[in-house]
Amino acid sequence: MTLHENRTGTATTPDQTNDPTQPFQPEVIFLGTGTSVGVPSLGCHCDVCTSDDPRNNRTRCAIVVRLPAGNLLIDTPPDLRSQLLREKISLVHAVLFTHEHVDHLYGLDDLRLFPFQLGHAIPLYCEPDVEDRIRRVYDYAFTNRTQTHPGSRPQLCFERITHDPFEVLGVEATPIPMRHGPHFDVLGFRIGNFAYCTDTNYIPPDSIERLRGVDTLVIDALRYKSHPTHFSVDEALEVIREVKPRSAFLTHICHDLDHGVVEQQLPDGVHLAYDGLRLPLSQ
Repeated sequence: MTLHENRTGTATTPDQTNDPTQPFQPEVIFLGTGTSVGVPSLGCHCDVCTSDDPRNNRTRCAIVVRLPAGNLLIDTPPDLRSQLLREKISLVHAVLFTHEHVDHLYGLDDLRLFPFQLGHAIPLYCEPDVEDRIRRVYDYAFTNRTQTHPGSRPQLCFERITHDPFEVLGVEATPIPMRHGPHFDVLGFRIGNFAYCTDTNYIPPDSIERLRGVDTLVIDALRYKSHPTHFSVDEALEVIREVKPRSAFLTHICHDLDHGVVEQQLPDGVHLAYDGLRLPLSQ
């Protein structure tokens, strides 16, 4: 599976998956590309937070991978409902989780309507610590108490994953173990020749090997200044130089980076991602 960038906005929308009159094009859709507080940041009046450039409006990080078998969501940020509405994504078939932090998890309840369409609980692919957090935060989803009405709580089922490759929606997903500061292990994911590695400031050598040969790499790059739990732009560029993807996109971006300015400063083949960016996947 090879990835090619599309900035024209002409990609097939997710709701056309079952329309026989429309050609299906697998793609990656960036729901959000911002840091944990989003951009604009509350109370901030900097040039980026007050910018007229829509690419500087960054909601919390997530992507959807549109596949022939359905829409694969990676993470459930607090902005999930508005993100799915914005991108006209009316159904999610499965979810992968990178880690348990609030900005990647706390939109989970927005999945509550989808089991009516699916006819079954939504599968959540995650490690045990993420499952434990979900069971604690969303304890009402797992009670034995009789529901007052259908849909009163999310219908969720867990698919525990390890660091071994696994199948989801007809494709193989390879976990990329990474570090997110001194206290957290997180996962990136490789699907075909596309890899998504957000929320990290260290990718160990074994994981770098798992990224070899990717066509497109999406990687954390919070700002230019160093940070204890995220790559800086320069640190992300070092990883990109080592992995050597054909193209790379920086995500989890804070208000220190003005899209129009930074885009002009990046090396060839490296771009800032932005909310709503679509990257078609071709077999």
